[in-house]
Amino acid sequence: MENLVNIVNGIIWSPVLIYLCLGAGLFFTLKTSCAQFTMIKEMIRLLLGKDVKEGEKSADSISGFEAMCMSVSGRVGTGNIAGVATAIALGGPGSIFWLWVISLLGAASSYVESTLGQLYKEKFEGGYRGGPAYYFKKGLLGGKTWYGNLFAVATVLAMSIFMPSTQSNVIAGSLKTAAGVPEWVSGLIIVGLLSTIVFGGAKRLAKFAGIVVPFMAVAYIIVAVIVLSLNAGEIIPSLTLIIKSAFGKEEAFAGIVGAAISWGVKRGVYSNEAGQGTGPASAAAADTSHPAKQGLIQAFSIYIDSIFVCTATALMIIITGAYKVFDGTGGVIHTASGATSDMSIGTIGAANTSTALDIGIGYGAYIVAVAIVFFAFTTLLAFYWNGDTALVYLTKGSEKGKKIRFILKLLYLGFTFLGSVVAGGMAWTLGDIGIGTMAWINIVGILIMHKPAIACLKDYRMRMKEGRADNWDFNPNEIGIKGEFAVWDEIREEGRGTVEQGAAELKTS
Repeated sequence: MENLVNIVNGIIWSPVLIYLCLGAGLFFTLKTSCAQFTMIKEMIRLLLGKDVKEGEKSADSISGFEAMCMSVSGRVGTGNIAGVATAIALGGPGSIFWLWVISLLGAASSYVESTLGQLYKEKFEGGYRGGPAYYFKKGLLGGKTWYGNLFAVATVLAMSIFMPSTQSNVIAGSLKTAAGVPEWVSGLIIVGLLSTIVFGGAKRLAKFAGIVVPFMAVAYIIVAVIVLSLNAGEIIPSLTLIIKSAFGKEEAFAGIVGAAISWGVKRGVYSNEAGQGTGPASAAAADTSHPAKQGLIQAFSIYIDSIFVCTATALMIIITGAYKVFDGTGGVIHTASGATSDMSIGTIGAANTSTALDIGIGYGAYIVAVAIVFFAFTTLLAFYWNGDTALVYLTKGSEKGKKIRFILKLLYLGFTFLGSVVAGGMAWTLGDIGIGTMAWINIVGILIMHKPAIACLKDYRMRMKEGRADNWDFNPNEIGIKGEFAVWDEIREEGRGTVEQGAAELKTS
């Protein structure tokens, strides 16, 4: 059975999927006229909270920033620590350059899927729900549900059943190693904290993510900056090494350019999840005046994950020399200055980051343990939100669906606890199959139905030129997008003003 599962996983996560993600990113970069580069200033403006709901604000309303933090909670995970080290070990420093490339291109894919999530969202329990299943049903097959159903089922299985145990296992293992905490104690703590959040509704989850995700990302980057500042003279040589190695211009890595590209692209795809369908559910939850706004914000989230956090890990490892590079047979082809004698192909991962921190500032094992706990815990929250949103879609928000969702929450918490005390190698593989299936369905789907997202971007660019970017009067039908959009009709009927008008009303109230 295990061999069969591994074979299926290998087929789903074949190079075809990896390069499909790369190709989709390039295609959407061209279709959006490089929006992920030319509109960074606007992304930052939106992130700083300029697009808030004017006047009256629902108690269940989720801001664009909170929605982005919800998606970043899933993107920034243990792969940012262990996965980056693996890419360097098997592809050399040059792999980081290709990780940057796939991330920059992937930001365009993230824009498209997140904008579609916003465009086709639905009202639910005072807030909004949406994502691939929703936009496939409404925009791809004209009301036929089988494609969206397939995505939703894969999401429930991967996110709510298989994957939670993998993250709790990582947390429990880290706490056991760093502080001697028994695994079952860690499991109870994890489940207890998760329960207070998942049973508290979407707004509580969004608030938690909005506080914890920025804290953990900024704290990790600050640690990296300290390490880099203590080795400032090595920053330029390390960046030069990354770029030269990417093109085979560094003698030590001239023979592994293919591996550098392969591992850089793989780790980038795995880490930022652009185009894989995991981000749109969070994007759809945001209360915003135009779908393109959340698309742009979510595109920036790719930079947070890959350009900031992954790069922080990579530079710490490369600057301190805490790595070895292996060939396809496991033989060592390069040993950097800070590599320890016990580094082998079987130990690469978080240990490299820990060694880099030990060399840089000390206490590496403890810093990595804390980072892993935060990264893995917030990833658990992203799993919950995606799985629950998929189930809301499948049950159509019915009363019976509430009971089914309650049962799924219990299963999610149960598998989370189980993972803390039992090794779950098969769970990783089954989860990978589920997420890989989601990726295939979503990427093919958005390649077919990307036009509404491009129309939204053109409309938003025009609004920016005309000074109407923050008006709450978006009408999909007016820009050539066919279909019924009850949510956007309702938003227009509420008659909200511009940001400036809303601010004035708040001041006089």
